[in-house]
Amino acid sequence: MIYLKTFSIGFICVLLLSFGQSWFKARQSGEVFTGQNWWAARRDSTGIAPDPVQLRETAIVQIYAAPTFGWRGLVAVHPWIIFKKAGETRYSRYDVVSWGSDNVVRRDFAAADAYWYGSRPKLLVDHRGAGAEAMIPQIEAAIGSYPYPHTYHAWPGPNSNTFVAHIGREVPELRLDLPANAIGKDYRTLRHPIGLPPSGRGLQVSLLGVLGVTLGAQEGVEVNVLGFNMGVDVMSPALRLPFIGRLGHDKVVTDKS
Repeated sequence: MIYLKTFSIGFICVLLLSFGQSWFKARQSGEVFTGQNWWAARRDSTGIAPDPVQLRETAIVQIYAAPTFGWRGLVAVHPWIIFKKAGETRYSRYDVVSWGSDNVVRRDFAAADAYWYGSRPKLLVDHRGAGAEAMIPQIEAAIGSYPYPHTYHAWPGPNSNTFVAHIGREVPELRLDLPANAIGKDYRTLRHPIGLPPSGRGLQVSLLGVLGVTLGAQEGVEVNVLGFNMGVDVMSPALRLPFIGRLGHDKVVTDKS
């Protein structure tokens, strides 16, 4: 009993400290508390993605994540994937959006590297060349096999993080590491509580994304309680924390061979 009490107190302390850090960063950046309506928030290109025309002959696969709109940006992120084959001069973008259509999986909902309603995205994955070219058919197949194309729940899922995590599981060559504040990435049905983590390598046990544990090649060790994740990334040293996502060594998975 004493161990449970100690864990509960520690968990609450981590939540409070992480939320405070998230609030502080949001106030500093000014991206979350803009006072704008969602329809007036920025959705133009950030210029992060490489020019697809200049790199016409190079296959590219990238994954981004940005804080969600408004106060939700203190809690969670919204991810998406972009890619282009060698010879193409524009990206295809796929993410899950909860409004505007019966099918929540959207293609080219916004520019490839656009602000997500005022929030600047971070690059998580950047693959180029022959490796990226080989991945793209697998990524397209994973998009087509997403199990929840007509279902969206902000918590605990399935949502946009569930979608990108599904792609990561199906295409482990991506070496995807969704941050700890990607709420929904651990969503699993009660019929399939055990399987691969979003990185596609390791083991995950999760009950509907509200209680579980992950041991992953990219994730390290992560515990999930009520959708709030905390853990340690050993390979790229960092703490994995709720609200913040990652505290420590910045991590972008790259392969430009």
